[in-house]
Amino acid sequence: MGEVRFGQAINLALDESLENDPSVVVFGEDIARPGGPFGVTRGLQAKYGELRVRDTPISEATLVSAAVGAAMSGLKPVVEIMFMDFITLAMDGLVNQAAKARFMFGGQCSVPMVLRTPHGGGLNAGPQHSQCLEAWCAHIPGLKVVVPSNPADAYGLLKAAIADPDPVIFVENKALYAAKGPMEDAPGPLEIGQAHIARPGTDVTVVTYGATVKTALRSAGSLSESGIELEVIDLRSIQPWDEATVLASLSRTHRLIILHEAVTAFGTGAEIAARMADVGFDELDAPIVRVGAPFMPVPFAASLESQYLPDADDLIAAVHKVLA
Repeated sequence: MGEVRFGQAINLALDESLENDPSVVVFGEDIARPGGPFGVTRGLQAKYGELRVRDTPISEATLVSAAVGAAMSGLKPVVEIMFMDFITLAMDGLVNQAAKARFMFGGQCSVPMVLRTPHGGGLNAGPQHSQCLEAWCAHIPGLKVVVPSNPADAYGLLKAAIADPDPVIFVENKALYAAKGPMEDAPGPLEIGQAHIARPGTDVTVVTYGATVKTALRSAGSLSESGIELEVIDLRSIQPWDEATVLASLSRTHRLIILHEAVTAFGTGAEIAARMADVGFDELDAPIVRVGAPFMPVPFAASLESQYLPDADDLIAAVHKVLA
């Protein structure tokens, strides 16, 4: 297929899933003609009709709870929350219903639903439309959480999420929607929980996901000129996460940095650091370092947001710290 955009890859995965499986339904706020706030679902309602691709009222709690009921009744709903910030309104449906149904009913039913939602800054959308809350969802037993970093992975992970018998939170960074990347003519689904070594290296392991994968690769290219080789691991999935691949990389480099756009405190990086400090302690030649956003809301002003978001310079400084 050559190069496709990140948003186009998601649209393609939804299109093929709707065409091949009559139990798949898609709904959310303004997803029909507008295609959602970023145009990702544009054209799907015209092709599949209002019964399978439908707009909903502005009520996140209602539409997520409806998705739970639809999934328990035999459908495979893919529901969109316009911005990840507003999963706050749907936490009962996610945490107490979707995540717990298999357990509550003794394994007699599952909830094969997908919740798509964009996160992240870079668009000056302010503190209520820019948060990265994936660590909340990853903390809940029963939920799976995936965060693709490129179009091919977005396609493969979404196909896998729709096919999964349990609820999957599919997180899309807003800054990636227009990003282009190569994709095969007939790509298949990716395994949820399997990381990808985006760049092999020998000196420092950098574990990351989503939009900050590109940040890590930029830093790696810059550091390579001075003889420092980063191994960049794209987690793809943060619940479950690929502990074995991270540990194997740490055994080669003996230094570990975790990079994500979310607030550093109590985040995904904290869990990975704690686990690697346990099972990988004997491999460490330096303290584990986390690089992320400071503990404050995302600023509106472009000048402040650019300082708030972790960038390549922040990662390079962390690399020099663990190599010192």
